[in-house]
Amino acid sequence: MGDISGILYQASVWVIPVLIAVTVHEAAHGWVANKLGDDTAFRLGRVTFNPFKHIDLFGTIILPGLLIFIGAPFLFGYAKPVPVNFARLRSPKRDMIWVALAGPGANIILACAAAGLLHAAALFPEGFANWWVEAFSRALILNIMLAVFNMLPLPPLDGGRVVTGLLPRAYAIRFARIERFGMVILLALLFVLPMLGEQFGVSLSPLLWIVIPVVDAILSVIVMIFGLG
Repeated sequence: MGDISGILYQASVWVIPVLIAVTVHEAAHGWVANKLGDDTAFRLGRVTFNPFKHIDLFGTIILPGLLIFIGAPFLFGYAKPVPVNFARLRSPKRDMIWVALAGPGANIILACAAAGLLHAAALFPEGFANWWVEAFSRALILNIMLAVFNMLPLPPLDGGRVVTGLLPRAYAIRFARIERFGMVILLALLFVLPMLGEQFGVSLSPLLWIVIPVVDAILSVIVMIFGLG
């Protein structure tokens, strides 16, 4: 029974923050797209805080669960992308940037909310207070990680959309073509390249080079702002 309760406890402090983070991230994309002229996501019911509308069985549940099970040094997963018809946006190239930034921006807002709510732990009994601190600490870090990771300049990540929107049209078209290979490239960067690096005794992990330092920097700023010490 103790093992089961421990598993349920760990699941609660991981699953709840992850579901909220990916749900709000995807809903934010759809909400901004709707405001800027494309109601595709709205009509399909994707502008919602219902996590079941955004969950991808493999990307949201199986893959992160497998990484936790094997003790991977990081978590990786994804939700079902919110459909956006960029041609329906009032100013497609400009508005593509705002739609892309909406998801990471929402995660930074959630990270700040989690940081603020950590102070509320003092209001609860010790047992629940410990759960509260662990859950919201994970929510703080997970949301920053999700925001930073998604801003990597690779289609189909949000950072890739931002780059596409910023480039001159001719270059944007060429860059956007990378998207068909984007997931393969991403998985190679996350898994294959670090494994090759291990064979030669060197670190070839983009997470360690780029993502983790930026996450640490943003985390330090939020911790300072909210007086978490």
